[in-house]
Amino acid sequence: MSDNNSAIVSKVWSFCNTLRDDGVGYGDYLEQLTYLLFLKMADEYTKPPYNRTFSIPKKYSWDKLVPLRGAELETHYTNTLRELGKEKGILGQIFTKSQNKIQDPAKLSKIVAMIDGEQWLMMGVEDKGDIYEGLLEKNAEDTKSGAGQYFTPRALIKAMVECIAPLPSKTIADPACGTGGFFLAAYDYILANHKLDKAQSKFLKYSTFFGNEIVASTRRLALMNLFLHNIGDIDSDNFISPADALIAQSESKYDYVLANPPFGKKSSQTFTNEEGEQEKEDLTYNRQDFWATTSNKQLNFVQHIRTMLKTTGLAAVVIPDNVLFEGGAGETVRKRLLETADVHTILRLPTGIFYAQGVKANVVFFDNKPSSKDPWTKEIWVYDYRTNIHHTLKKNPLKLEDLRDFIKCYNPENRHKRKQIWGEKNLEGRWRKFTYEEITARDKTSLDITWIKDKSLADLDNLPNPDELAEEIIENLEAGLESFKAIVESLKK
Repeated sequence: MSDNNSAIVSKVWSFCNTLRDDGVGYGDYLEQLTYLLFLKMADEYTKPPYNRTFSIPKKYSWDKLVPLRGAELETHYTNTLRELGKEKGILGQIFTKSQNKIQDPAKLSKIVAMIDGEQWLMMGVEDKGDIYEGLLEKNAEDTKSGAGQYFTPRALIKAMVECIAPLPSKTIADPACGTGGFFLAAYDYILANHKLDKAQSKFLKYSTFFGNEIVASTRRLALMNLFLHNIGDIDSDNFISPADALIAQSESKYDYVLANPPFGKKSSQTFTNEEGEQEKEDLTYNRQDFWATTSNKQLNFVQHIRTMLKTTGLAAVVIPDNVLFEGGAGETVRKRLLETADVHTILRLPTGIFYAQGVKANVVFFDNKPSSKDPWTKEIWVYDYRTNIHHTLKKNPLKLEDLRDFIKCYNPENRHKRKQIWGEKNLEGRWRKFTYEEITARDKTSLDITWIKDKSLADLDNLPNPDELAEEIIENLEAGLESFKAIVESLKK
């Protein structure tokens, strides 16, 4: 990063801290930056050498905003947000439900001046992206905002992408795309590993990525994040849909699906009752293409993702433990998935890597297949990166280097040539395969498999640091509290 761009990063961050002192959180600051950056970059595109035209009404353009001060600036900015939210396409999506959260006109004026003082189109894609991704991660760390549920650890995303190894001129989808992390990692991977011709470059920019994100504020951040990373364009068709992906079968089929569906076991919808109080009720999706009808959100996403894939499509999906062992609908979904797809790899993840506390999750890799009378899954390889592994978000966050051994074992170049680490001479080996017959013989066809001895707290030589223990205790307490809240909500009904 150049010295000039480093100075810009410093300014963006320092102003974020200033606003935070006034009670403006990272999320609100991010949104205001998104609105203002979009307007400024649109203005830059209208000037030489680009000379492009956009659907932004002239009275709400950037050059009308810059000279204003005080109450006049605040009023005009508020009107601009409201009116642009009524526009169609990506413009309307960026500004939908937008509000001015910076009530001090002097500080708003300083942000406008900071953005106006730079030529953002001249800045490197990587630098612009780094600024925005950094803010997204800071926002995810703010646990009170709840933004962490839309932010998957980038190290995990990069590892999943390396294993899937997406090719140019192929389509990539994420039915719960959050801030667009999987798209960015796949984009970077394709650029780094393939020399693209003109047609492939155009396809990568405009036709590769398709997503869903039902939360308007998160969808806005995703659109801007992709735009700053050179995916799509300021007047592109909107390739992130606000629709609930689970409502209907996907009309299109994709080559790859990379996803971390939202945490939380139940699908629900919120409504206002006769007393004017907010209530939630379980939401069940009745789809003919699903193997099981259930209100379990993750099971529904697994079923939906399988329907999104071409018959040659590949998927890598983050799922919680309950999807691997739950009976009833869970057992039905697992059995059918093993039969209709090649479920070949499971990565067991440790706690302490997600911003949602206490989550025990896994990555399941499977390849879709055409209809067959025989099950497609022949053997499942399991990598246990959970047992006796300790990560915390602050002191020991997950890094890509931590997953290098898994990627090596996965063998993306040819996953059919794998070698077990586990064996009679290495019972602690983390990489082990199980046959289809061994899996189906397990109770409820459970995929929740572990074999490594868990070194308990009685083994003093292997105790984690006290601060790590404390963070793990807090995570477990918070996870337990969330479970109790869900029980209370169910009892109220």
